[in-house]
Amino acid sequence: MLELVNITKQYAGAPLLHDISLTIHAGEIVSLLGPSGSGKTTLLRIIAGLEQPEQGEVIFEGRHLRDVPPHRRGIGMMFQDLALFPHKNVFENVAFGLRMQGLARAEIRARVHETLTLVGLAGFAERDVNNLSGGEQQRVALARALAPRPRLLMFDEPLGALDRLLREQLVTELRAILKRIGMTALYVTHDQDEAFAMADRVAILHATRIVQIGTPAEIYRAPANTFVAQFLGLTNLFPARQRDDGTVETVLGEFALPPTGHPGGPSVYALIRPERVRISTTGIAAQVEECVFRAGKYRARVLTAQGARMTIETENALALGATIHLHIQAIELIQE
Repeated sequence: MLELVNITKQYAGAPLLHDISLTIHAGEIVSLLGPSGSGKTTLLRIIAGLEQPEQGEVIFEGRHLRDVPPHRRGIGMMFQDLALFPHKNVFENVAFGLRMQGLARAEIRARVHETLTLVGLAGFAERDVNNLSGGEQQRVALARALAPRPRLLMFDEPLGALDRLLREQLVTELRAILKRIGMTALYVTHDQDEAFAMADRVAILHATRIVQIGTPAEIYRAPANTFVAQFLGLTNLFPARQRDDGTVETVLGEFALPPTGHPGGPSVYALIRPERVRISTTGIAAQVEECVFRAGKYRARVLTAQGARMTIETENALALGATIHLHIQAIELIQE
């Protein structure tokens, strides 16, 4: 449905986006994930027609959009600040885009009530938007974006201002709604958990380029490089050297070469996932520097005898300053 071909954009003379290519299929939800300032919002604005790239093409349903104005592209957008009209009630907010389309009054009324029901706000039409909770305001903004029935709906950090519990609830509901109606969507966020919960595929943007595209499971199980691994919270990364005898040399010792994939290039790192480290009676000596309870397990930061810091997971709390021994069950190799 949407194809980005070699999109390049500069800001203040410096490259912001370089050679961005991405395809989104009909009915697919794709998350664009990356740190603040990586160009995610700019890419949305280019797709919407609010900015033009120096190079590249946006092709939507087989049509090149370079000369198509924003209001004729059939693309909807939902922003983080929501931009609800405070002087209009729920009905009038949702009806705004429909009035701009010139629909008849009866059609507008039917479309507004249908969309409010879809987002779980049946009976809210006459409510004052200023008296709604944050989650209800998010649903009003979603209803307003859905009511004109765009062919593609884009989201720019729509849940960023909400607390984590409400955000987790709404991202699940939002995905269910989009899937129920078969909506194609591009969802921008800097939150990995949010992107993984929302998307069929995730595109990770870094240093002007898309560095990895795949399903959430594919990306988590095989990060393309050290940036992706660290962005996903996998910080146990150590320079490694592959030896001719089939072993991998690291600061923590020698390990068997992983059976899955041997990345090329001069700079290779060993990734050690926290869940692949066990506390043992023998092994690598380490001192406990920090131990916190999180998501049902204890996560401890330790300093090994070799001077390397790493994070491990345990079932039981560890005393600060205690000396323990670690057994690393497996490593993975990834590029810098």
